Amino acid sequence: MRFIHMADMHLDSPFESLASKPNLAKERRLEQRRVMKEIVEYIKKENIPYFFIAGDLYEQEYIKKSSIEYINNLFEQIPDTLIFITPGNHDPYIKNSFYKQFTWSKNVHIFSEELSILEFKDIDIYGYGFNDFYMQNKYQNIEIKNKNKINILITHGSLDGGNDENKQYNPLASSQLKQMDFDYIALGHIHKASYNDYENQKIVYPGSTVSIGFDELGPRGIIEGNIDEVTKKLELKFIKTSAKTFEEREIDISALNSEEALIEELNSINLDDNKYYKIILVGKRNFDINISNIMSLIKPINIIKIKNKTKTKYDIENIAKQISLRGIFAKKILEKIENATTEEEKEKLLNSFEIGMDVLK
Repeated sequence: MRFIHMADMHLDSPFESLASKPNLAKERRLEQRRVMKEIVEYIKKENIPYFFIAGDLYEQEYIKKSSIEYINNLFEQIPDTLIFITPGNHDPYIKNSFYKQFTWSKNVHIFSEELSILEFKDIDIYGYGFNDFYMQNKYQNIEIKNKNKINILITHGSLDGGNDENKQYNPLASSQLKQMDFDYIALGHIHKASYNDYENQKIVYPGSTVSIGFDELGPRGIIEGNIDEVTKKLELKFIKTSAKTFEEREIDISALNSEEALIEELNSINLDDNKYYKIILVGKRNFDINISNIMSLIKPINIIKIKNKTKTKYDIENIAKQISLRGIFAKKILEKIENATTEEEKEKLLNSFEIGMDVLK
């Protein structure tokens, strides 16, 4: 039994992390379409009989009917592949959702909030999804009807989530899932892939199919699986998508003495065209750093963010211990930094401190 398992595409996401660059968010949404087409073409080429989409296929708040029509047309191109979709917290099975209002291809089955079982000759597929943007888990003990078959569970939820926020998104316990004895559990919701974390892993997250932002670094993709119908041995492999990924790169600016030198440095670094970058500035700074000004002057369009993590050329904590005018000034700035509520405010205070130190030399 061969299958493809994907989750968390978030079609028509606003891509707020790309808003600083013109048209990049729109380009990213076009990339989502292209990746969906690539997946369907792979399924067609490899004659994959089952396709599991474990939630958050699209963004309920932003999804356009044209996008739904586009992916449904793709699904119609693989009529011999059975497609199973479980709604997630971003695309719940609610009254005005396209899951209810749209006429999907005949090979598509969409699960509701009620646990259902689709029975085939050698395989039974169990599934349930979100009926709201939040959901508690009411299926903590699912009884398998026929253990002689291959049994699959598809749902969207938070596995072993310890904090209160995760408990709002169909909380799942790996210990309970293992006791249910499914041959494969296709999950969505967590955007980091988890498929080979331990031996004989059957509870799997493919991760987000296309990165949403800089909290999702590195390769993104889908899972291709095969379960032997006699031995039930499971084989999994991760297939990367071709969409651009998000990466971070540190640059030590300790040896640079001006904003112009920093801009020249950023313009000269070798970057991969298939990646979006966050540049993290580290080291000791010898000049004022204006991120907005730098972003407007650099050439690489795939540098999306610059984060200033440099340290001041003055040790504010040691200077604050001095019994002097410089010490009094440093102490006052430290007090304001402790009460600051944003990183931007702290950064402005540190810049003021440096200017003050230069004046008080």
